Amino acid sequence: MTDLIASLADISDRYDAVLCDLWGCLHDGVRSFPKAVAALQQYRARDGIVVLLTNAPRPSSAVRQQLDRIGVPHDAYDFVVSSGDASQAAMIAGLVGRRIYHLGPEKDYSFFTDMAPDLDPKSIQRVPLKEAQGIVCTGLFDDLTETPEDYRATLLYAKSKRLKLLCTNPDVVVDYGDKRIYCAGGLAALYTEMGGESLYFGKPHPPIYDLARLRISSTKIVPDDRILCIGDSIRTDIQGGLSEGMDTLFIAAGLATSEFGSDPNTPDPDKLSAYFDDHEISPTAAMPFLA
Repeated sequence: MTDLIASLADISDRYDAVLCDLWGCLHDGVRSFPKAVAALQQYRARDGIVVLLTNAPRPSSAVRQQLDRIGVPHDAYDFVVSSGDASQAAMIAGLVGRRIYHLGPEKDYSFFTDMAPDLDPKSIQRVPLKEAQGIVCTGLFDDLTETPEDYRATLLYAKSKRLKLLCTNPDVVVDYGDKRIYCAGGLAALYTEMGGESLYFGKPHPPIYDLARLRISSTKIVPDDRILCIGDSIRTDIQGGLSEGMDTLFIAAGLATSEFGSDPNTPDPDKLSAYFDDHEISPTAAMPFLA
């Protein structure tokens, strides 16, 4: 049964590390959430390790730059691990070929250049779709105006060539300020629905958790039952944590906030329970906002 809690401090002594989602938990893409920042700072002050685990398609260095811009201080976290990091390793390994068509906006170009020292970006060549051996999808070209349906013709052509699509961000949607926008996961889901093959490396899939464990182990060895996964997506954050044998904390005032009543600060317990039952998932704990 899921416990409803008022603050992270209520359960933090059970865990040596937390894997905390970004969008919807720590910020909305435009501004950071002060109470969430304070909660993570307080947790680290008690020697807890904070890994910001995000399905952002960009490498962690670019994510840290964004965090600086929106006001998340460095003392709120120890490491950033992104879906972009895990996806880069898969791309360099050649899982979708060496000649790559990039499906995504210019802001994600760093995915192809800003890499860990053990990865060689020169092994990959970006080419037009008609010359590609595979696709790397970091998102929509214009996520403020487009939807996955705008890409049906492109995906149909890719399917006809039997191209694999490497999805760098399994999230289908996120809330950007007060606007809900589609992510790479929406395109990958449509491609799979059309009969194409999509490969995923962010939450809820194992590679990103393996990378997070590696970062934690550079500080100390922490068993899975002493790691807490925090997130607002039942499909990625919570399912991913449970699949990895970790406890989970669901943030209700995120993607699914409309499911739990009219006041995000006081989610209806019965509606929360029904939501978890519908998804056949039982988080360890839940709270309105991370605090």
